[in-house]
Amino acid sequence: MKNTKKLALAGVLIALAVVGSTFYIPVGAAKCCPVQHLVNVLSAVILGPWYGVIIAFIVSIIRNMLGIGSLLAFPGSMFGALVSGILYKYIKKLPYACVGELLGTSIIGGIISYPVALLIMGNKNAALFGFVLPFFISSFGGVIIAAIIIAAVNKTGILKKIME
Repeated sequence: MKNTKKLALAGVLIALAVVGSTFYIPVGAAKCCPVQHLVNVLSAVILGPWYGVIIAFIVSIIRNMLGIGSLLAFPGSMFGALVSGILYKYIKKLPYACVGELLGTSIIGGIISYPVALLIMGNKNAALFGFVLPFFISSFGGVIIAAIIIAAVNKTGILKKIME
């Protein structure tokens, strides 16, 4: 895929994630956004890990600037996109991209969110593993939706054309 097409698709995915962020599930200090995780898996499969991380970063910035996100959006989305993209890049199977999103967001992102919540956000009630379950729940919904969409698009042959 040419860079112009990648940038255009990245812009569409950023817009989808930002608009989709208006729908969130509040779980403690975290705002769980399943659409972000849907976008993470889509970008991992179609564009690769680095585009996925950049998309997650830009969406997190925009969400924070608009007041519809928190600082937890950064570790919560970026690690999921990275692990999902790396696993898909090397294994080329959708279930691994989905598992990568779940593990990257919930385990890595959840643990990295602890110092963010404690030191930057001033949340003295934050616990080391306190974000793992909420982030897992959030990413699970997005991963299921992404798997259904990618499987459907793959059956039509459109995914192959997009990735060319």
